[in-house]
Amino acid sequence: MDCPLVGSSYLPTQMYGHQYISVKAYIYDMCRTPKPFDLVQLFAALADPTRLRLLNLMNGREVCVCYFVEILKQGQPKISRHLAYLRRAGIVGTRREGKWMHYRIERPDDTKAASILDVTLRSFETDRKMKADLLRLGQACCEPQSFVTLQGAPIPMNL
Repeated sequence: MDCPLVGSSYLPTQMYGHQYISVKAYIYDMCRTPKPFDLVQLFAALADPTRLRLLNLMNGREVCVCYFVEILKQGQPKISRHLAYLRRAGIVGTRREGKWMHYRIERPDDTKAASILDVTLRSFETDRKMKADLLRLGQACCEPQSFVTLQGAPIPMNL
């Protein structure tokens, strides 16, 4: 640890939702340097066909998880596990709206990681399966009533 630590006294604070926090914990938290982007985790996230299909569907839009389930014809727990993997890799963000969870691609600050993600997303433009997924997403957005699982679901929003 590179930070100077002050004993084990306590500071009154509201920062962490507690009345008191250890000075040691406070200083450690304030002195942490951000971790470098984990390229190994990024490549691992991109090494699965389902995760690539999810990224393709999120490219340029925010999508509710129910659309992923309908379009990929896979169970919600499996889709959620893959989305969590992409979130841990630092390339997918979320937003909750009532009971709906929306997912979108978040471009990494790291230039190497961002260029890898950009090249990956561009490669989907010529892939037949990826194009079919996007076509199905377009149909689901225009006619959600014809998809039983999408009744009342919010339509994906372009970013």
